[in-house]
Amino acid sequence: MKFKRVFAIVLDGCGAGVAPDAAQFGDDPAHPGNTLVHVARACGGLKVPHLRRLGLGNLLPLEGGEPVNQPAGSFGRLQEASQGGKDTVTGHWEMMGIVVPTRFPTYPNGFPREVLDPFERAIGREVLGNKASSGTVIIEELGRQHVETGKPIVYTSADSVFQIACHEDVIPIEELYDICHKAREVLQGEHSVQRVIARPFEGSDGNFRRTERRKDFPLSPPENVLDLLAAADIFTAGIGVIPEVFGGRGFSYAQRTQTNAEHYEATLELMKKYDSGFFFINFEDFDMLYGHRLDPEGFGQALEVFDGYLGDILNELRADDLLMLTADHGNDPTIPSTDHTREYAPLILTSPGIDKGVALGDRPTYADLGQSVLDALNVPNGSLPGTSLLGFLN
Repeated sequence: MKFKRVFAIVLDGCGAGVAPDAAQFGDDPAHPGNTLVHVARACGGLKVPHLRRLGLGNLLPLEGGEPVNQPAGSFGRLQEASQGGKDTVTGHWEMMGIVVPTRFPTYPNGFPREVLDPFERAIGREVLGNKASSGTVIIEELGRQHVETGKPIVYTSADSVFQIACHEDVIPIEELYDICHKAREVLQGEHSVQRVIARPFEGSDGNFRRTERRKDFPLSPPENVLDLLAAADIFTAGIGVIPEVFGGRGFSYAQRTQTNAEHYEATLELMKKYDSGFFFINFEDFDMLYGHRLDPEGFGQALEVFDGYLGDILNELRADDLLMLTADHGNDPTIPSTDHTREYAPLILTSPGIDKGVALGDRPTYADLGQSVLDALNVPNGSLPGTSLLGFLN
């Protein structure tokens, strides 16, 4: 079974149940993550008819409807094998065949002077903050001081990240990006954090807000599915944060859309313009706007809006198209922690050319997705891990 186009859509943060190793990643056993199930419960049920028709309600006990008799999609869960973390980069990398064997460095108590001293010398400025914090909290705490002094705000989280927040009227966006490049050069060796992230904001004291010009500067990834697709001259498009997660490598086309609405519009445009290739799209609002802010109602509303987008995407699919829906990690907004949760990722595969769906069960690695992409597009898989799921489809 081969296809001309493959679409992989990542519902960022939409976990499908606590992973067996969650406690090893700092998750509280008293409050296990189960993002989609908990969000549906908190909202009194979810109206997501397209996701249910594809089998999401058969995969998970999702309040708001009953399992369907014959799902149009094949459904299962992916367990993350990587030990790098419970985050965007680790999840997306594993989807593309990179299983990270060891943890990326984290800094719950802030960065040591051996990192900050060369960074401050490189940018010619001292910094503020240097602690683990929520991004919205730290700009309210230090935004005024930043505006008065011009000192960038540096902070981290439970993930392996070096985040730099600057007011756009104080440090223009291109200068902030240059500062991030300098941080990336400093953060090498034992301090090779997974991502440096530009976090621009605007507004005035008491009313600061982050803008939509965030940009990620990750480590360079090892060889992966995207490299194999490029070598086979397969058109590959990345929408949203995904091209940045892979350092731009392997993409024929990249568009840094910033919101779910923009991701949706870009996806439809690509579907209408290109007759073949691999299309890798991340819908990040679930995680960024609602998971980290402990807003289950907003999370649920975003899922219902996405379900409407999904209906339009399904209408554009052709008989030789394959659509894959998954997640990169969990971010349960119903539990006390604002961090990501180590969870299974849901997986749904569907195509107009496939009569009915099947239950795929729990798979041992996210890398099964990437192997399925290679198989669908008839590209040799090299020595990358994972198993194609196409043989299970009817």
